[in-house]
Amino acid sequence: MLELHDLTKRFGTMTAVDHESFTVHPGEIMGLIGQNGAGKTTTFRMILNFLTPDAGQVTWNGQPLTRADYDMIGYLPEERGLYPKMRVQDQIVYFARLRGMKTAAIKAEIPAWFDRFQVKGKLTDKVKDLSKGNQQKVQLIATLIHMPKLVILDEPFSGLDPVNASLLQDGIMMLRDHGAAIIYSSHDMGNVEAISDHLVMLRNGQTVLNGTVDAIRQQFGRTKLFLESPLTEAQLRAFDGVSRVVAHGRQFELTLATPAVGEQIFAAATQSGYIPEFRQVPPSLDEIFRLKAGADHE
Repeated sequence: MLELHDLTKRFGTMTAVDHESFTVHPGEIMGLIGQNGAGKTTTFRMILNFLTPDAGQVTWNGQPLTRADYDMIGYLPEERGLYPKMRVQDQIVYFARLRGMKTAAIKAEIPAWFDRFQVKGKLTDKVKDLSKGNQQKVQLIATLIHMPKLVILDEPFSGLDPVNASLLQDGIMMLRDHGAAIIYSSHDMGNVEAISDHLVMLRNGQTVLNGTVDAIRQQFGRTKLFLESPLTEAQLRAFDGVSRVVAHGRQFELTLATPAVGEQIFAAATQSGYIPEFRQVPPSLDEIFRLKAGADHE
């Protein structure tokens, strides 16, 4: 179990991370989100001991991380760090041996990892001859092949198309099912919402959201309404408490000032009986992100 206790890091007069605390359990995926410069990468670097906190502590199973503990971490940085002129197999073997694996065991496992991530290329290819997407897959394999107990992925979905992003999601969830504690950052709230058990959002180094995705969404109330009914766009806009209406033919997406407005709209929409759709839900994670990220500009 990874725990951060009141972690703080300053660079001169700027506080990059301000009293940050969270816990990641084995078999749990935590999404760390926030705008660029919010403190995500600084957090990762303090966990990895690349940066020394000015205050607070990072612990693994209740104790400060040891050299042996760092060997069981898999880290994928946002900036890719492959050796372009090295052959793919040699690259993976090199990084896996640094984590204590034997060469024979590494070579035996590489084909299965290639299949898992559908890498297009040969083991004898030089890294520079692969596409950017396949280079990213190779670095991901080098990060995960030793089956780390703690996985830190900094923007792993960056530059991946939907098919490859789905393969990466499957790989992350496979490690979770094997008991790894996983932290990753992403600007794609769809990915975050799909696979995160727990979510922490930073803004200017401070924690502004911390909890399960469902619990965070419920905090904001059921202020999104999806409706298909005889009511017109003008009629919907006329309701007191309707902040926004987006029309898609006879289907409407409404943003409500308060959830209670939905009851009035439901009564009016069903006055003549059955309607095809009435769905009132909390705002999406993407909408919450935009709301919280922009709060300091209000």
